[in-house]
Amino acid sequence: MGKSDFLSPKAIANRIKSKGLQKLRWYCQMCQKQCRDENGFKCHCMSESHQRQLLLASENPQQFLNYFSEEFRNDFLELLRRRFGTKRVHNNIVYNEYISHREHIHMNATQWETLTDFTKWLGREGLCKVDETPKGWYIQYIDRDPETIRRQQEQERKKKQDLDDEEKTAKFIEQQVRRGLEGKELEAPVYTELNRENEEEKVAFNLNKGASTSVAASSKTSSVLGPSALKTAEGAVKRKESTHSSGQSKEKKKKSALDEIMELEEEKKRISRTDYWLQPEIIVKIVTKKLGEKYHKKKGVVKEVIDKYTAVVKMIDSGDKLKLDQTHLETVIPAPGKKVMVLNGGYRGNEGILESINEKKFSATIIIDSGPLKGRRVEGIQYEDISKLA
Repeated sequence: MGKSDFLSPKAIANRIKSKGLQKLRWYCQMCQKQCRDENGFKCHCMSESHQRQLLLASENPQQFLNYFSEEFRNDFLELLRRRFGTKRVHNNIVYNEYISHREHIHMNATQWETLTDFTKWLGREGLCKVDETPKGWYIQYIDRDPETIRRQQEQERKKKQDLDDEEKTAKFIEQQVRRGLEGKELEAPVYTELNRENEEEKVAFNLNKGASTSVAASSKTSSVLGPSALKTAEGAVKRKESTHSSGQSKEKKKKSALDEIMELEEEKKRISRTDYWLQPEIIVKIVTKKLGEKYHKKKGVVKEVIDKYTAVVKMIDSGDKLKLDQTHLETVIPAPGKKVMVLNGGYRGNEGILESINEKKFSATIIIDSGPLKGRRVEGIQYEDISKLA
């Protein structure tokens, strides 16, 4: 087995030594070669291939600088887009992950001297949103992909269409209510002449309400009144009963249609769910371990909601304020009789009182305590849809 053999001990040892990252000062960006020590780097600089590469670079140095800068920018943004998406992240975190790749472009070969200069350049070019904090620079990728823009436009169009449908339904309900009120208008009373054959006879009236009492009164006075007056009273009672029954049937029809529309609207709201649930003044529990044991499984109060998915949480025991994503939090279920808030579903935003807990189905039963649905009993609400109020 020769010295240059691939499976020789020396070749295997060289490959093991060359694994992983090496020192930056022994790296040649022009030749893209990493040397293991100072002697190797000195030998490489004296080699013919390196001298030839330097002659090529000296003819047009700006071209090579632009090439390395463009490669560094494209690889950095691709990692930021693929790994972090549009989340706000510290620039050092992205850079450390970028340089962990052995074949990466080094920053000293680009037009930017420091990572801060590169971060500011990204903000000026509109490629990222950058902001400076006491902890350093934070960047947020701006996704300008046509497919992403088209998907966002479709979501906005769908939201607008849902709002238009709700407006149409509201107008339809208003028309139904108006028609129902119009059907309740009373007809003008019909006055009939009361004739009496004998002037000496007395006429008695019973002013009790209701059709049945008026019929009884007419039967009692039938002996006193003449036949013409009796016929006239019976006709008035029949007309009153017919108009009352017809108006009642119309009202029932209108009420049934209105109730059906309201039930459909309520069912539509009940099944509508969102992927965000944070609300101010609710108590949550921290479930992430990235903050250490000091905050793990500790409770806090949501003081502010940022961009629907992020919350500023004030810890109950220490009073510290933390900015956390909703994926690092979970809801808190209080004891029965305590106040809760509905965080998702058709009753979202309503306050209620916890009545009972079903541990087998991981659900609860509450009584709505605010809004137009106050007093309604709601069963089968999942644990993640309610949380204790501060």
